[in-house]
Amino acid sequence: MWKSDIFSSVVEPLLSRQLGKAVSQLEFYFIGRPTHPYTEAFRTLASDYRLLSDYWLSGCDDASRQQLFDGLLHRFYRLAARLNLWECNQRSAFRLTLSRQTAQHASDWSADAVRTALENHVSDMALLSLEPEPRRSQKMSELGVAHRQYMSDLFNHIWTSEMWQTADADAYTSMLLSPTVDAVDQQLLVSAITLAALNQFDIHKFRTLAQVYRQTSDEHLRQRALVGWVIVADAPMGNLYDELGRLVDELCADPRCSEELAEMQMQLVYCLDVDADSRRIRNEIMPDLLSHSNLKFTSTGIEEQEEDTLEEILHPDAAERNMEKMEESMKKMVDMQQKGSDIYFSGFSQMKRFPFFSDIANWFVPFYPEHPGISQIWNKSRSSKLLHVITDIGAFCDSDKYSFVLAYEQVLGHLPKSMIELIEKGEAVPMPVGGEINAEQQRQPAFIRRIYLQNLYRFFKLFPMRSEFRSPFGDETRSDYLFFANPLFAATPLQQHYVPMASFLMKRKMYKDVLTVLQRCNDEYHDFKYYMLMGTLAQRNPSAFDPNISLTDLFAKACELQPDNERALSGLARALFADKRYADAHDHFVRLTQLRPDNIAYELGNAVSLLNMGESSEALQILYRLNYDHPDHPSVRSALAWALTLNAKYEQAVKLFEQLAATPDPQPDDLLNYGYCLWLQHRNQEAVAVFRRLKELSTDFNFADEFAHAGAQLLAAHDIPPVETCLMLDQLQ
Repeated sequence: MWKSDIFSSVVEPLLSRQLGKAVSQLEFYFIGRPTHPYTEAFRTLASDYRLLSDYWLSGCDDASRQQLFDGLLHRFYRLAARLNLWECNQRSAFRLTLSRQTAQHASDWSADAVRTALENHVSDMALLSLEPEPRRSQKMSELGVAHRQYMSDLFNHIWTSEMWQTADADAYTSMLLSPTVDAVDQQLLVSAITLAALNQFDIHKFRTLAQVYRQTSDEHLRQRALVGWVIVADAPMGNLYDELGRLVDELCADPRCSEELAEMQMQLVYCLDVDADSRRIRNEIMPDLLSHSNLKFTSTGIEEQEEDTLEEILHPDAAERNMEKMEESMKKMVDMQQKGSDIYFSGFSQMKRFPFFSDIANWFVPFYPEHPGISQIWNKSRSSKLLHVITDIGAFCDSDKYSFVLAYEQVLGHLPKSMIELIEKGEAVPMPVGGEINAEQQRQPAFIRRIYLQNLYRFFKLFPMRSEFRSPFGDETRSDYLFFANPLFAATPLQQHYVPMASFLMKRKMYKDVLTVLQRCNDEYHDFKYYMLMGTLAQRNPSAFDPNISLTDLFAKACELQPDNERALSGLARALFADKRYADAHDHFVRLTQLRPDNIAYELGNAVSLLNMGESSEALQILYRLNYDHPDHPSVRSALAWALTLNAKYEQAVKLFEQLAATPDPQPDDLLNYGYCLWLQHRNQEAVAVFRRLKELSTDFNFADEFAHAGAQLLAAHDIPPVETCLMLDQLQ
């Protein structure tokens, strides 16, 4: 949601509790707007603030001063929010049109009136059972259409509404927990409240969502409320509303809540994988699936190909092999779906252009066949059994179920008649791509939550006017999906899930998010895995780390916790080597070779550490043995060539360097060492040629820096005077 300048300029001082500065900002705003609808409201607030301030200046004690001050903070925030909504409506034709349309259909949006309307609808529908057919069906249809329009208007009213009062929150909480209100309506209202609070934080809406989550026995409603309060929790508002932090602490104190939050965080990440999952399905799975079936895609639909009798004679096992390969492809889809991938997004994204989805509420309404937008198709379609079965057992979110029903007649026209006949006769059961989800699975909280998150993702990704809303999935500049980074959760039991969550993110190469989560992990949870993750991350992305964080210290602490852990020892050995603590690195590589004598990398690390310690003879013995056992290993050959150079065995070294330089993609370090090897023999012209080749391969290589620092000791030890360095650099300009 767009934030007006005045909102931002007022909220910033309010969050730092600088009430006087907020008053000044509003005074400046209203000076040129004497007829503004909120001018009087501001004057009343400003007067109340000055009374409080003057009373304090007089030196009088007031036991309720803190309470009055906090109350003024909340009232000024409410005014800023009302101003922001007013300016948004002036700026956005979309929001203004919605508000006007809603006002035209119903004038009384008080909580009592809304509850009466919702309860009356339930009663009216129940009484229809006494009506004879066909009057009952006709009346049911009429009531359904009228109620759906009412719910659409109510939905728009709520998400465009001003901030609530305590009475509003209490009334809606009661309404959402009442057994006399339809469950579908309750779920839709939770989504409307979520959208409203997502655009403009409202402590009363937040409290409503939290209370519904804690008290409802309806799992579908409970999961919507959970998603709602999590994505609208606004950490800075904790400075304005102490209640916010207390509510989050109370919610997370329940172990079940912490478990669900950890699941939800992973599910949000899976939502972001839609593009990659779609590419995999499109490029890897579907071509393989179709190539081994007997179906042929034509301009008029799908046709079954005639079986080739000759092919059966020549290759009697071909049909069985094709079936096995098809099953393998299907299993890949099932595995993706079961792990949480949104496998249907790509296929259904083009089906959101039906007029049905021009109504915002329809993106969030739970799927029910009596919805006026689809009821006629549901009840009167050809081969309705296929339609009912697919929507019943498939892992489709509500939005995709509506899309499927709306597009059903078109889909049906492209299926082979023989396939439809088998299904209608009950001789075959249609299986959705991705596998069947049985009733027990569909009742699981994690599944219900995942389906709802997919509904949300489709709305924030595909709705034409989505820019009017702040997306909980973030964008190129914001990682709103990572609620584990929200400071509100920092002191809660959710902390126990931070390291496992960082590990989950690391596997997905989301390194920035891994660091964010680990940095918010409290000291008491700094376990072995924490230090290993931090160390691994520092190795892969050192520029993202605070330079005061020592990579060596991270792996050293991991080794303290698990002294014999190979990965920790390896990380520490490499970190020590990078710190040029070669003797310590050597000790750890020796330990590693004792643990894993067959590991070439550890032997090489040991040998190269010895080289850097000046123990080139001992290193050479190790490298001779490695080269004998692994004559084609490039890293062994490279290290041996350099060890021979340091031992003045130039002829042998040059032969190995020539082999390394002759490869299609020589390593820069090998060319650098080759150049040094030639230079130390005073084969200067050849050395220049090799260094020039290195310059072509690595255009940003800094020879002046190399010769002045890393190579300085080597050159001096071999009596290469500084003047030769100058001449060499002249050749490399």
